[in-house]
Amino acid sequence: MELKKFIRDIPDFPKKGIIFKDITPLLKDKEAFNLAIEKMKDYYKDFDIDYIVGIEARGFIIGTPLALALNKGFIPIRKPGKLPAERISTSYELEYGTNEIEIHRDAIQPGDKILLVDDLLATGGTVKAAIELINKLQGEIVSLGFLIELVDLKGREKLEGYDVFTLLQE
Repeated sequence: MELKKFIRDIPDFPKKGIIFKDITPLLKDKEAFNLAIEKMKDYYKDFDIDYIVGIEARGFIIGTPLALALNKGFIPIRKPGKLPAERISTSYELEYGTNEIEIHRDAIQPGDKILLVDDLLATGGTVKAAIELINKLQGEIVSLGFLIELVDLKGREKLEGYDVFTLLQE
């Protein structure tokens, strides 16, 4: 099954000049969604991982079933004001603006082995911010996993020294 056919391009979203990669057709198709998670699980099955950390919002959609498939816990990184307990945060730049993300201060213990996942690797700004949060909590990042990589935006170059897995490259 060709998973790329389940990714829809939406031009000028969320702003003019951006081509948004819509994964909802993939999520809607149970066979395609299952295959995507299975392929990611197959890649990570022999990694020493304690937790899957997913970045809001679409990182939750990929990270939660992957955590279940790997029999691991899931930790969310959220947008500001969404986490109820004590948290740490960081700001970062997107290809179309700035944003901030947070994690509970007690979510990761020193030495916890982390697989950080999101749906898309573009410029690398969001994942670099998430890495910063995990590093502040002294977690050990084992790998970075993405459903899609936008190769032309060169986000992977910002992730030197990390194992990076992307299921689809565009």
